[in-house]
Order: sequence, then C-alpha cells, then structure tokens
Amino acid sequence: MNRTALITGGSQGLGRAVAEFLAAQGYGLIVTARNEEDLAAAARDLRRHGGRVIALAGDVADPAHRHRLARAARDLGRLDILLNNASTLGATPLPPLAEYPAEELEAAFRVNVIAPLALAREVLPLLEESGGLIVNVSSDAARGGYPGWGGYGLTKAALDLASLTLANELAGRVGVVAVDPGDLRTRMHQEAFPGEDISDRPLPEVTLPFWAWLFGQPRAAVTGRRYQARSDRWEVNVPAVPAEEALAEAAV
Repeated sequence: MNRTALITGGSQGLGRAVAEFLAAQGYGLIVTARNEEDLAAAARDLRRHGGRVIALAGDVADPAHRHRLARAARDLGRLDILLNNASTLGATPLPPLAEYPAEELEAAFRVNVIAPLALAREVLPLLEESGGLIVNVSSDAARGGYPGWGGYGLTKAALDLASLTLANELAGRVGVVAVDPGDLRTRMHQEAFPGEDISDRPLPEVTLPFWAWLFGQPRAAVTGRRYQARSDRWEVNVPAVPAEEALAEAAV
C-alpha cells in the first residue's frame, strides 16, 4: 500500500510545497485548507503526479472537520505523516501582548495548539500502525520574544512543548517533531507586514532539502527534536548504549 500523508494548510505556502514534494514521491494525500477554491486548485496540480488526493475544505479548529479528515485517513487505510501546518497569526495588526484581546488569543490557541493535538489524537491509531510521524510547524517567534509577536509566539511555544511531551509519551510508537521553517515568502507572512515588500524572503521551496532528509530518517532518529528547516545540518538521536555494553567498553 502506498504511503499517505495528511497536510493541514495544504493549499498554499509551506503546506503546498511539502504536499507537492510528497506527491512526487508517490504519497497519497489528504489536504485541507479553509479556502475551497485555493484548495481545489492545489488538488488539481497535486493529482498530476498520479497519486490519490483527497481535498477537504474546512477549519481545523472545527471538531466536525477534524472528524472528516480522520475518516478520510481511515478510508485510505493508512497514514504515515501528519503535518500540522495550518496556523493563524491571531490579532492583526500584531498588537503588544499587554493589549492582546483575550478572545482573539483564545481563538489563536484553538487553531495553533488545540487543533493539532486533537487531530493527532484522531489519527493516532493509524500512525501507530505505520510507525508514522507527526510534524508540528513552529516558528522562531516561539523563542524570540519579538514585540508584537507575543500572541502568535505563545501558541507556537506551547506547540513546541506539546511536541516534545508527545514524543516522550509516544516513544517507540510514533515519532513527533517540531519544525521552524524560518521566514518565508508566504501569504501569512505578508499579512504580518501589510503593505511591506517581503520579496527578500525565500519561497517555501527553499526548505525542500530538509523535508527530503527528515522523511528519509527512521522515526526513532528524529523524534523529540525541534528542527530549523534552513539550518546547514540537522542532528539525529544517538541510540543509548546499554549499561552492560558501556561497562564492557570501559573495562577494555
């Protein structure tokens, strides 16, 4: 059976670039996004690679939509990768954290933190069967403390911790990583800088060497890590040496 991936925010930007890469590798895809026209156009392009593509428009913050995505994955009978890429900036223009509207911060947490966790729970049995991988897309805003980016950064910092916790809890069953793709020339990034020229930012395709590397690694080698997709090199987990072997080596 062909490998399959579920990608949220898959109609444009980073999600679309990764979907295109996986489709070219022969993956079957389930892609979702809020804009139905954009998603339909993306699905048409992805189908040119010859694989099965299921496109379901909707909001990942909606439990009913998450159920539909999980049902589609069950219908395919297999899931190898869950890419939680869909995100919201939250309040715009980006306000200082001390002035952040509470209701908009709650909404951002629903999309950026609760939805990825809830979707992972929905499809976990399939991922366990395949020894699959959950990829949660993070941001340098999770660590930077940048003025104006506090609300968005809070959600991504929470997602980072959720990723590490899940990796520890699911060790040996499913791999979990967080990935910071860096500043990219995407629609969401443009929304963060309205009226500004962001043409100096690279297109999402600049991250493809990382994705090729990540998806080629054994899950145990990467789980629990937080990666910067545009780094020069990426680390893997070193298997622990059993205590008796370590003692034997030390005695030599």
